[in-house]
Amino acid sequence: MPQLRIRITGSDDDLRAVADLLQSLEGIEHVEEVADLMPQMDDEDSSSAGLSDDLGPGTHELEVDAPNAYTAGRVRELVEELAYRLGLVVEFVEEED
Repeated sequence: MPQLRIRITGSDDDLRAVADLLQSLEGIEHVEEVADLMPQMDDEDSSSAGLSDDLGPGTHELEVDAPNAYTAGRVRELVEELAYRLGLVVEFVEEED
């Protein structure tokens, strides 16, 4: 069963639009936002120390389980199309074994 991770740069509403699209696809049963496991690298000596992290759209990561390779390909196509229409940046994150 293919598992896709999709990184989205956009608002919470943009994230909901992508998640709703994915949940509407036949065969997709698992769509979940996963937490960012990479700590933010903002040290005290940085020129950005103390600045707000809310300087624009956030990044979100979705985990999607597809039943087969065809459906996984369809997920990619539809998410790319929606991202284009909404002006989002999406990245399909490859898992390394």
